[in-house]
Amino acid sequence: MVALGTPSCGHTVRMGRSVTRHVYDIRDTAAGIHRALPSPFLTFVVTVDAPLRMLGPDGGPTDFRLCLAGLHDTPGTIVHPGHQRGIQVSVDPLAARALFGLPAAALAGHSVEAAEVLGRIGGELGERVDAGTTWDARLAALDDVLLRLRHAHDDGRRTADDLRRAWARVQEGRPVREVAREVGWSPDHLSRRFTAEFGVRPSVAGRMARFHRVRREIARRAGAGRLDLAGVAADHGYADQAHLAREFRAFAGCSATRWVAEEVHGGLVGSVQDAEPVPGTSSAA
Repeated sequence: MVALGTPSCGHTVRMGRSVTRHVYDIRDTAAGIHRALPSPFLTFVVTVDAPLRMLGPDGGPTDFRLCLAGLHDTPGTIVHPGHQRGIQVSVDPLAARALFGLPAAALAGHSVEAAEVLGRIGGELGERVDAGTTWDARLAALDDVLLRLRHAHDDGRRTADDLRRAWARVQEGRPVREVAREVGWSPDHLSRRFTAEFGVRPSVAGRMARFHRVRREIARRAGAGRLDLAGVAADHGYADQAHLAREFRAFAGCSATRWVAEEVHGGLVGSVQDAEPVPGTSSAA
């Protein structure tokens, strides 16, 4: 799940580059939907003024005051009325235990009201953000809560070092068999341990990371008026443009050209989603 809007400067909240937060403020756009595309980050959205409305698989809406979403390999659907405000926090899955006290796999494929995970401090965060009269005040409240969550789980809860190394290598695009050899496991054992920690198989995580980089590049080139999908496919290691097209449709639920027309040129991308860190460059808590 990814929020909409114009990014503020990235911020590290004294947690390495494992946590990055951005402001979004959508105004005066046509009401419609936004595809919440898969990415290699957990997403924590703190709304301002109005809740974030998402459609479930059955088409039913759910409103979130503070939305916490795990890794997912299919697109979500956000319904927006033409204006939305809030803060999006992108969290490296390696930081999930330190920040939320649980592995990323516990949230995989789900979007939940954050108070279900954070407890009373989640309600406090919503109240403090509502009370803030400036973005600086709202961001300060968020940072305070993030640091308190980190301290609350400061009891040695870390992803195992072998899994941390495996996650980093998969994000770099390394073949699963090669990663398994590096950490000293069989491919099957790596897949079981990896999925139990992150909620997705290593092969899927690698595809998601590449799609995330490609989606950003497509948005950048389309915004500059020189989109060349065959060139993007070649630059990012796809067999050909048809391979890229299949992957894009699998992760976005539509073609790249439709996504560009509806969301890049429609003003919904060039947003927080495109300000997320590039996979493989983060140092997790």
